[in-house]
Amino acid sequence: MSDPLKDYAVEFPNITVQLVGKDGNALAILGRVKAALKGGGVADDQVEEFIRQATAGNYDHLLATCMKWVEVS
Repeated sequence: MSDPLKDYAVEFPNITVQLVGKDGNALAILGRVKAALKGGGVADDQVEEFIRQATAGNYDHLLATCMKWVEVS
């Protein structure tokens, strides 16, 4: 059986963000991933697209979007 969370390719698999054991506040997560994207050399327009997508739904949507954009540990 396939993992439904891994049925897609991660946009930036070379960027890893640790979320486990960190502040679980939505804004803290958003900020951590945004900083990792910028630190990984991702273009500003792509970072803004990530933010737009990540903030378009609820908390679960935010987490799912993060996992689609970067490797999460």
